[in-house]
Amino acid sequence: MTDLSAFKAYDIRGQIGVNLDSALARKIGRAFAEVLGCKSAVIGRDIRPSSPEITEALTQGLIAGGVDVIDIGLVGTEEVYFATSHLGADGGLMVTASHNPIDYNGIKMVAAGSRPLSADGEMERLKQLCGGPDLPDAATPGKRSEADTRDAYAEKIVSFVDVASLKPLKILVNAGNGVAGPSFDAIAEKLAKKGAPLTFERMHHEPDASFPNGIPNPLLPENQPVTGEQVKASGADMGVAWDGDFDRCFLCDEAGDFVEGEFVVALLAKGFLQLYPGANIVHDTRVAWNSRKCITEAGGTAISSPTGHSLIKALMRKEDAVYGGEISAHHYFRDFYYCDSGMIPWLTIAQLMSVEGARLSEMVADMRAAFPSSGEINFRLGNPEAAKQAFEAKYAGEAEDANRLDGLSLEFADWRVNLRSSNTEPVLRLNVETRGDRALLDAKVAEISALIRDTGEPA
Repeated sequence: MTDLSAFKAYDIRGQIGVNLDSALARKIGRAFAEVLGCKSAVIGRDIRPSSPEITEALTQGLIAGGVDVIDIGLVGTEEVYFATSHLGADGGLMVTASHNPIDYNGIKMVAAGSRPLSADGEMERLKQLCGGPDLPDAATPGKRSEADTRDAYAEKIVSFVDVASLKPLKILVNAGNGVAGPSFDAIAEKLAKKGAPLTFERMHHEPDASFPNGIPNPLLPENQPVTGEQVKASGADMGVAWDGDFDRCFLCDEAGDFVEGEFVVALLAKGFLQLYPGANIVHDTRVAWNSRKCITEAGGTAISSPTGHSLIKALMRKEDAVYGGEISAHHYFRDFYYCDSGMIPWLTIAQLMSVEGARLSEMVADMRAAFPSSGEINFRLGNPEAAKQAFEAKYAGEAEDANRLDGLSLEFADWRVNLRSSNTEPVLRLNVETRGDRALLDAKVAEISALIRDTGEPA
């Protein structure tokens, strides 16, 4: 296979039999060994039907490159991040397509210390090697072994909260038939043994390669009501939903309403600033006003970052930030190797609810009123550059502030907008926020959306 379109800026994601197969996976494994010069690597996989085959091919490529492969089995992406550092391996590879269609798969990769591969360096070199002739086998092949790191992983997650501070809460969890269920159970067992007064109701909990309830992607509005309705029916204090590899965590309040991503960022920032007063907090720049305000009021320093896990992780390491968050439900933690976790967020919010004695809806009500936002709106266009140029020509001259940290962000007295090209898909992404004016929000969204469609030639 010479089609290398599965290579993205930060990872590999493709359609099985179209631009990703076992032959390419073996080349990726061999190239990974070459690029990183590693002698050991952790490998894990999700529940997808193609994952065992891709995992085996990757393993064979790594072994051919002289790498000792430590297989940790059916896990979430963050368990590979954990095991890579916990076991002192030189790299880690997770076979997953997360929330993509069932006929897709992919590979997420880290180097020693669970550091992401650089987009323009290591990822580009990996792609080049996979597009060339087969690399020769190492003089001494690696070996394959298995390891069970789940108990140690669960212990690490639980260490993020003071169990004694938790109050009785009922939490509904929706694993979406991805791989979150067994990992969550290990965490819940740890919490129970430590006396945490939390009770849980589980739904769509068992990993199932057929995804009988649909591909788990709670970011899509049409997928949210099933969790929200069950929260209300069960009388839960909070709902938690994960995507397929549970590196993203979505929350809904006791009324069944999903909490917008920027407000989760603000709550997590508040929680970590209570533990680490004056700390640096990284947030993405797509929706920023509420994050900046909450971080500053909590005594922290707000640092803006471009979107993308490798960029945020690099900035967090540079600034020694204790926490970093994206509105897309990726949350990163300094004490979790600067990696994203879908388990730490809900546990941190449960502790914050306990300490403040407040319902989740109460904790976000003022933020929603003060800074209503549009949510991310995506446009598939035939000519996205024309749309971006038209947007800049119409609005940039009137803006009080403009920056190009990630796409183009423009700030006005009462509203703010970010327009950017996706790093992973051929789309433009629009986010709009206002200072307490929902009518203005609706007007600006309609106005800018019409301009983008008119000038960008919808695909």
